[in-house]
Amino acid sequence: MAVTTHQIRAQDHRQQRRTAFCGINTLIPILFVITIIAPFLFMMGQSPDSKTTHLQYSTVTGYFEQDEPDTDPRGYDFASHNLGLIERKYYTDAVFDPHHEKSQWQRFYFHVDELNAHAAPGVQFKVLYLGRHGEGFHNVAEALYGTKAWDCYWAAQDGNGNLTWSDALLTPKGISQAQYANAFWRTLVTDHGIPLPQTYYSSPLLRCLATAYYTFSGLPHTPESPFIPTIKELLRESIGVHTCDRRSSKSTIHELYPEWPFEEGFAENDPLWVPDLQETNAAMVVRARSAMDDIFSADGKTHISISSHSGMIASLLEFLGHRKFRLETGQAIPVLVKAEMVNGELPPSGETPWKKIDLCTEPPAPLLPNREGEDDGDGRGRFMLDVIAH
Repeated sequence: MAVTTHQIRAQDHRQQRRTAFCGINTLIPILFVITIIAPFLFMMGQSPDSKTTHLQYSTVTGYFEQDEPDTDPRGYDFASHNLGLIERKYYTDAVFDPHHEKSQWQRFYFHVDELNAHAAPGVQFKVLYLGRHGEGFHNVAEALYGTKAWDCYWAAQDGNGNLTWSDALLTPKGISQAQYANAFWRTLVTDHGIPLPQTYYSSPLLRCLATAYYTFSGLPHTPESPFIPTIKELLRESIGVHTCDRRSSKSTIHELYPEWPFEEGFAENDPLWVPDLQETNAAMVVRARSAMDDIFSADGKTHISISSHSGMIASLLEFLGHRKFRLETGQAIPVLVKAEMVNGELPPSGETPWKKIDLCTEPPAPLLPNREGEDDGDGRGRFMLDVIAH
C-alpha cells in the first residue's frame, strides 16, 4: 500500500492525541459550559449581539444538471458530466460570444460576472464548488462493520487495533479520487479556457485537507487566485461521538500544511467534540449558514471552492434551497447561489442542538460480505479483510 509523506506525518501524531484525550471524561463536568453551552448558543443563532439584517440565500437553478429533479445522484460523476454544467444559451451571449466561439464555461463565467455587475444593492451571486473528501479509513470501517454496528460502537473507538480512524486519513483510493479531480480541473483549464476557483476553504479535518491538497496542487493557479486554502472550523462534519470527526490540534495541522492560514480565533485543541453527545441535523444547518455568512460577508470573490463532508454539504444544500443531492466520496457539486441582504433578524432555530447517543457496550459482529476474501472487482475484498483483522 502506497503511503504518502502527509499520511506518515499525520500518523506520527496519533499516540500523542490518544494521551491528550484519555482524561476527557473527568474534564467534561468542568468544561461543560465552555464546550457545550457556548457552542449551543453560537450555533443556534442566540448571540447576544442581535442583527437587524441578515443574508437570505437561494439556489439559482437551470444552470447545472444537479439542479434538475430528473438527475439521479446515484452513481453521478461530476468529471464525466463536465461538473454538470448544462449546455444552454445565456442572454449575455449576444455581447460576449456573438460568433459562437467561446466554450460553455467561458460563457457561464461571463454570465455570472454580468449578474453581479447588474445586481441590485445588497445582492450578490457566487458559484460554490462543494467537494466531498475522498474515501477515508472511517468509510472503509463503516462498510466493513455495517452502519448499525458502526454507529453504536465502532465509530466511538479510535480504531480496531489494526486500523486507526480518529480524524481519519485518506485511503489509497481516497487519494486517487482526489487526483482524478485534479486531472479534471486541469482539463477544464486547458480545454475550456476557464480559470480555477478564486478562493479556497477547507474543513480542518485531515481527510478534507488532504483532498484539497491532492485536488488543487500543481494546477496553473494565477497570482491573483493562489491555492492557499483557509481552514474553517464551521465546515467540519457533524460534531460529537464519532472519533473520525474529532479534529487534530492546530499545531498538528500547521505542521502538515504550514502555508495554509487558519481563520481568526481557530483554537489549538478541538473545542466542540464530546464523546457522548451528537450534533443534530438542525444545528448543522445553522452552522452551515454561519459559515456561509462569514464567507459571503468577507470574501469578494465569485468562484469559491469548499472542501468538506457529506453531512455538511447536505446541510449547505438544504438551507440554500437546493434539492437533495448526496455525494459519494471524492465527488463534487457546483451551486450558483444568490445572497440578498434583507431587513430583520434571522429567526432562531428553536431546535435542540445536541442529542444524547446510546452506545453499545460490546462490539457487534462485523459484516463481511467477502468473508472468504474473494475480490470484489477492484481488489477491495482482500483489503477490507486485512484492515479489520486484529
